[in-house]
Amino acid sequence: MTSTYINLIFRMNTLTDLIEKINNARQLDFGTIFSESIELFKKTWVQGFLLQLFSMLVMMPIIIMVYIPIIGLAVAQQNGGGNGEEALENFLGGLSVLYIVFVVVAIFVLGAVSMALHASFFRIMKRMDYDEVVETSDFFYFVKGKYLSKAFTLMLISIAIVVPSALLCYLPLLYTIIPISYFMVFFAFNSELTTGEIVKASFKLGTKKWGISLGLFIVSYMGVMVLSMMTCGLGSLFLQTFLFHPMYLIYKKVIGFNVNSVIEEIGTQVED
Repeated sequence: MTSTYINLIFRMNTLTDLIEKINNARQLDFGTIFSESIELFKKTWVQGFLLQLFSMLVMMPIIIMVYIPIIGLAVAQQNGGGNGEEALENFLGGLSVLYIVFVVVAIFVLGAVSMALHASFFRIMKRMDYDEVVETSDFFYFVKGKYLSKAFTLMLISIAIVVPSALLCYLPLLYTIIPISYFMVFFAFNSELTTGEIVKASFKLGTKKWGISLGLFIVSYMGVMVLSMMTCGLGSLFLQTFLFHPMYLIYKKVIGFNVNSVIEEIGTQVED
């Protein structure tokens, strides 16, 4: 009972401190953050490439499960003498409800694993930013039961926000996509918070720094797209993770890492 009460106080103090820092955040310079993102990317591009590979491996079962029905449909169409509509009806009728449910569940579960990998990458960026040693196991820091459930919940919340926003002529999505993009940043550096607290802090920072966040995302995305097209798409494997660097630096400049470090020290002392 006492331990639960103390943990609750720590969470409340942390969230309060986060909100206070966001409210008191100074104005950020677009050019400074963009140039610092490039400098940090020079340190992390190999790890970013590994993240892309790990993410593709995680999503590979979904790709296989999706393509198997497509191949089955092509075979059914060929056996049906080229009647596409009849082949489609026969094929869809052959799909079991259990298979569809299994695919949907797999998409959500593996999607949560992918989000956990991306949260781990933010921790790796921090370690490399402070010239700390990084190991391959750091990619799987959040791929654990206690963290995966939180990543899964954050993914569901993201979907619950994105889908209605997209249905409303995409204008609300333009606003909500920025706070949502900070979900994994706050999760990476404040994993002791509840999902509700992470969402609240993310929307607070995303709203406070919405303009510069959106501007940096657009410029970074256009740069990645141009360079990827120049390399026939191969460059995206190395450049895609550059999009995470401005978000990390905005968090660093607004929040910093002092609170998280103190909590980690307290947790270590309690465990000892």
